[in-house]
Amino acid sequence: MSGRRLGPDEEALWARVRVTVRAMPGRKAVALPAGRPPAPSIKDKGNLMPSVQAPLTQLMPRREPGNTLDGGWDRRLASGTVAPDRTIDLHGHTLSSAHAALELGLAQAIMHGDRVILLVTGKPPRPESQRPHARGVIRESIPDWLKLSGYAGSIAAVRNAHPRHGGAGALYVVLRRRR
Repeated sequence: MSGRRLGPDEEALWARVRVTVRAMPGRKAVALPAGRPPAPSIKDKGNLMPSVQAPLTQLMPRREPGNTLDGGWDRRLASGTVAPDRTIDLHGHTLSSAHAALELGLAQAIMHGDRVILLVTGKPPRPESQRPHARGVIRESIPDWLKLSGYAGSIAAVRNAHPRHGGAGALYVVLRRRR
């Protein structure tokens, strides 16, 4: 490990992750390093205790990606007539480098005022595929990455791409207009 300290946003995100982790049956929970608060306990239904829920929501005040497109936008995206302003291609990336490329691409798109991003993830494995493989992991991770992104509030909607732009192997990420 590099010994780098986590920033406030990273620490808050790590706290959210720790809340969801439980020791495997038959194993003891590992104590956290000194200086870190213990992970809060979880009720049977998985809901956070009220005393823990309030501080976490205050640390992470962000909006999730929206679903706020009108019918005109949806028709234009479905017909493939919208030309993407930017393309983020995640082919050949590992899971961590794909996540970093997505974050960087979103930051650049927002900075340049782009509205539509074509996010190329690659096609998921075919159902008839016999060999065991981990294809489609990046595609499956995209919704979670967008939801946890610092740019989630800037995303108006995410839609499947038209076959002209990659079909099942790509997504449109529509960013909100600047006000």
